[in-house]
Amino acid sequence: MTNDAQLQRLIKVAVCIAPGSEEMEAVNTMDILVRAGFEVTAASTASDGALIVEGSRGIKLVADVALVNIADEQFDCVVLPGGLGGAECFRDSPLLVEFVMQHKYDGKLIAAICAAPAVVLEHHKMFPEAIMTAHPAFLEQIPEERRRTKRVVYDVNHNLLTSQGPGTSMEFAFEIINRLAGKDKTAEVAEPMVVWPNMHYNVLPRK
Repeated sequence: MTNDAQLQRLIKVAVCIAPGSEEMEAVNTMDILVRAGFEVTAASTASDGALIVEGSRGIKLVADVALVNIADEQFDCVVLPGGLGGAECFRDSPLLVEFVMQHKYDGKLIAAICAAPAVVLEHHKMFPEAIMTAHPAFLEQIPEERRRTKRVVYDVNHNLLTSQGPGTSMEFAFEIINRLAGKDKTAEVAEPMVVWPNMHYNVLPRK
């Protein structure tokens, strides 16, 4: 839920990128969140600290900063794009894992798409009771009782948003806006883009 105080301040989002990150999932998300007026920081988790990384399709992605330089800062949302190579880099980065876990403990929104829910979140058992989705190629890595096949899934009990892949990345980004700033802001961003996001996602009722 959002409140007036949250809407009056700048909403900060960290979008993590790595060698092998899926370009559409990273760029679409950052672009749409910037349109919402959010402060978006692209943070590189490359092991060598490189700010320019090659995405899953060979397109160069440019980070604003290395993750190590903002690891102690707090964001309203941490975004993990997919792409198998990028997700494996996230998985193998103790700093990234700690960054995500700290934001989880602080009640912030964690948003992961494509391979990231399975390869990162599920691998490290970060959300052992949460429902989630992932790219169809990785769905079986999520236990059946917590697995969903919807395009975008939000678990309200764990403040976790997951999505399936490049083709769902716009819906994913709109739902981040919805969760951080509400449906009116989402509609405001969507209208000039000539889209209207489907808000009827699989939401787990609050217990």
